[in-house]
Amino acid sequence: MQLIAHGGAGSPPDEPAERQAVLDEAVARGAEESDPVAAVCAAVRVLEVDPSFNAGVGSAVQSDGMIRTDAGLMTADGDVGAAGAMPEVCHAVEVARAVLTDTPHVMLAGERAVAFAHAVGVETGLDLWADRTRERWGDTEPPTGDPEAHLQWVRDRFASDENASGDESDAEAGDHPPRADPHDHDTVGAVARAGDEIAAATSTGGRWFALAGRVGDVPQVGAGFYASEAGGASATGAGEDIAREGLARRAVDLLERGADAEAAARLAIDEFDDAAEGDAGIIVMDADGGAGEAYNSPAMQTAREG
Repeated sequence: MQLIAHGGAGSPPDEPAERQAVLDEAVARGAEESDPVAAVCAAVRVLEVDPSFNAGVGSAVQSDGMIRTDAGLMTADGDVGAAGAMPEVCHAVEVARAVLTDTPHVMLAGERAVAFAHAVGVETGLDLWADRTRERWGDTEPPTGDPEAHLQWVRDRFASDENASGDESDAEAGDHPPRADPHDHDTVGAVARAGDEIAAATSTGGRWFALAGRVGDVPQVGAGFYASEAGGASATGAGEDIAREGLARRAVDLLERGADAEAAARLAIDEFDDAAEGDAGIIVMDADGGAGEAYNSPAMQTAREG
């Protein structure tokens, strides 16, 4: 089993060694499985329960004070499962897997996705808050008033993420809200190969201060994840930009045109960097088991096995 996993593209983490140990455990756990689907799900589950990543426990909080999780999974055969906007569901990747195996659909979302998760045995009704997320939300003044005021609150915070210069004095002076948390883009994902079988999976808690119900790139086929007979990819970073650019599909297209995994990852991020303002990262595995990674953010931690 060849396997590569990532812990998100974003700011340098506060405790890189501890997070790297979790990533190493995730790929070791995944490599014990018998097939790529089981492998990527096992790896992602390890990351979903660790509060230092933005998936499952420790996920970002949306504008209504709710945490909602998303995930997507795809195989080389073109089988796809995705689930989005699920409150109180830690293992979003297992819901995506059940959509793939148990339904004729590609994606389920919202409360009905949670009901489906419960029906297929995925645990629901969980507390996904971590100490750092409780503290950050506690320092926030949630939006009140009419819908336009609520929407403006969200716009202001997205603007602070995308346009802030990083000058702390500007934030203190009230020129813009505080910059985004380093965990905002710490989406997790994995790609695995065994023989002719390939699978790619991505899971996230979304983006801090997003409008309630927002669904980003992660459960969108070709954006946050993609796989074909040529290989698979899992993306992370600024979700709106990744969705517009179809980053994971772009990387796999490069594999299909003859690039190896390292070249496909690098070229996909180079093209993304030319086309979009946001940061992103990607992991790629080709049909020969070669693995590659690239990012234009300050940091992205990964781990490999096999």
